[in-house]
Amino acid sequence: MNITSSAFGNEEKIPSRYTCDGRDLSPPLAWEKVPEKAESLVLICDDPDAPMGTWVHWVLYDLEPRLSGLPEGVEPVEHPAVGGTQGKNDFGRLGYGGPCPPSGTHRYFFKLYALDTTLNLPAGKTKSQVMKAIQGHVLDEAVLMGTYSRR
Repeated sequence: MNITSSAFGNEEKIPSRYTCDGRDLSPPLAWEKVPEKAESLVLICDDPDAPMGTWVHWVLYDLEPRLSGLPEGVEPVEHPAVGGTQGKNDFGRLGYGGPCPPSGTHRYFFKLYALDTTLNLPAGKTKSQVMKAIQGHVLDEAVLMGTYSRR
């Protein structure tokens, strides 16, 4: 399985459009080679370089496994039109919160997990709650890493 974005390449700079310095939209994402046995997908975006430890930017679970990606600007609601259920990020909101590093260049990991189950969790779950729920159910995973530093 692999995950890409038409907005930036792996290990490349994330355009400001997808950050707190721009429109703060979620970037377009695409993936392929999802295992046939997958029942759902989970997407987590986090920043391990944050001063207070890993900062979670996006938690999205119970995505339809036949999806081949997400468009730009997934709306920050419990159940977006593209499907799935949004969790709570470390900004305290549902949906995507873009890069906004206080200093230096940070790395942002978009991690896609294919699961052998559907989580059926209510909206608003945190990354740690979702990661606990997926234990023992991950069929495959893929990672896209982008970087960002503020002007």
